[in-house]
Amino acid sequence: MISMRLSRFAVLACAGVMLHAQQPPAADAAANNPHLGKPDSIRAGMMLYRLRCADCHGLDASGYRGPDLMALLARDVTDQRLFQTIRKGVPGTEMPSTTAPDDDLLQIIAYLRKLGTVAAPDTPIGNVESGARLFASQCTSCHIVAGRGGRIGPDLTRIGATRSRAALVREIRTPSEWIPPGFEPVTLVTKDGERIRGAKKNEDVFSIQVMDLRERIQGYPKAGLREVIYEKDSLMPVFGPGRLSDNDLVDLVGYLSTLKGSAESR
Repeated sequence: MISMRLSRFAVLACAGVMLHAQQPPAADAAANNPHLGKPDSIRAGMMLYRLRCADCHGLDASGYRGPDLMALLARDVTDQRLFQTIRKGVPGTEMPSTTAPDDDLLQIIAYLRKLGTVAAPDTPIGNVESGARLFASQCTSCHIVAGRGGRIGPDLTRIGATRSRAALVREIRTPSEWIPPGFEPVTLVTKDGERIRGAKKNEDVFSIQVMDLRERIQGYPKAGLREVIYEKDSLMPVFGPGRLSDNDLVDLVGYLSTLKGSAESR
């Protein structure tokens, strides 16, 4: 009797799996967003946005480490595209994918839509040619653009597509405010007293890998080190007004904002 019951259960379970497999794919979740214009949904979306998105895109969605979402929305981006971008992330950038429920994403989109009429996308600022010269003289020793330049700092080939102008200004004036992963500064002190300063690339319990200031990537067993100093100050120098005038800063940011090429050009 028990065997017969188990057999029937197995048949029913198999049939359920087959029926489930034959169901048509789910409709586009963002095609008819049920949260648009609903105050409760918009408030929920605001809380989700502030928790998950504001660190990169700013509390007002005007951009920080991530792009200016208000300028993006001004280009008539569809809810479907927004949904898929949030869901899948943006390969080659700091924007990750997410497995959050569809409703969370739709509420965030409803909140972004509620932020109101937005300004037109950024127009060029400053003297881009002057900014390019400033970059060539002060930045290329550490940063790559389109395959040319130093490697101790991040590749800036697409920086104009991934940073707002406000973020660029902050990262030039106060580079230690946020240091991207893979470029955290460390100093290794060997047992014979040698000090090796560079950017941390990888680390585990037993070893650490750094790129030193001569752009050599080397791994070091921690057992052979006297100390690992995790520094708070970026390897990038501070470009204050005494080193880079406000006018030159505008030109430099204007140039950086034009860098929207493919990372594959490296």
